[in-house]
Amino acid sequence: MVLNLKNVFLNDGEKIEADFTAALKDITLDGIYPFDSDAKVNVTAENKLGFVSLRLDTSFIYNRPCDRCGEAMKKELTFSFDHRLVAGLSDSEDDDYIEVPDFELELDDLVVSDILLELPGKYLCSEDCQGLCPDCGCNLNKEECSCRKGNIDPRLEILKQLIN
Repeated sequence: MVLNLKNVFLNDGEKIEADFTAALKDITLDGIYPFDSDAKVNVTAENKLGFVSLRLDTSFIYNRPCDRCGEAMKKELTFSFDHRLVAGLSDSEDDDYIEVPDFELELDDLVVSDILLELPGKYLCSEDCQGLCPDCGCNLNKEECSCRKGNIDPRLEILKQLIN
């Protein structure tokens, strides 16, 4: 979606709102398609003393297996992003602002990059997920196993004496 911001840039206090859908379903992460829906986006742009404040409120369905136990976790995620837009920059290295010299902003790429940067690096079904047993592979959140109880690597047996 291309957002025309000419009226917002030229009039102090001017504000516009819009809703659109950003395509996420075809994006792959680590070889899977984790987005079950495209992102619903609410856009608010407002002129505030020489720059335009842009707010993006997003929501989408995210479906990815837990990194510890492998259980599917399907969640609706919502993120909000704030950006400052200016018509021109004196320093092209300034990352605090997005330059919009022709008063038109392509929102799709901006929303997708914001979402991808906001996603957590580790996906857990819960904070206290115990994961899988390294010996038998059972899900320790659902069942107990006796594989590791008492099994100590013989090379590390000497360290047990430090505890006693």
